[in-house]
Amino acid sequence: MDYNASPSPFSPSIGIFGGLTYFAFVVLLVYSLWRIFEKAGKPGWAALIPIYNLIIWLEIIGKPPIWILWLLIPCTFPIFYIWSTNLLAKSYGKSVGFTIGLLLLPYIFFPLLAFTDARYLGPSAKEANGFGPNNQFGANNPFNGNNPFGTNNPFNQPPVTPPTTPTTPPAAPNPPTPPATPEA
Repeated sequence: MDYNASPSPFSPSIGIFGGLTYFAFVVLLVYSLWRIFEKAGKPGWAALIPIYNLIIWLEIIGKPPIWILWLLIPCTFPIFYIWSTNLLAKSYGKSVGFTIGLLLLPYIFFPLLAFTDARYLGPSAKEANGFGPNNQFGANNPFNGNNPFGTNNPFNQPPVTPPTTPTTPPAAPNPPTPPATPEA
């Protein structure tokens, strides 16, 4: 055993590089959150204040501010963070796959949400179920815009218009003649 080993001269530089890389990722996430807040019409500087940014996040997804208590309790935080992240993605019109990206690769997907053309659609896009005021029957109701048929939609075609003038059956060319009666 060699108890007199000395550290490598590169050890401090590796630590400094790692710290600066981590700091760059944190700045990227905070700036992305800033832009996400601004897209929703909230103040961007709120991303810098630790608890207040969660309150703004809850306002964006349409949940009451009292939900912050669920996010501050350690054993309930993972569940409510996943749920609120899903609702944030739905508020910008994104799918569950995008939510998984936000959770597993936040350094990629938060900037995607912030710097692409994703628009804020409203608090959780009406809970992301499609049960808004114009859709009474769910997300895939064929009578609304969210239709699997696309532009070839058999349900939203204009009705067939009846002919403008009513047609009458043609008259018989000659009236029928009564049969001849035999003479006795």
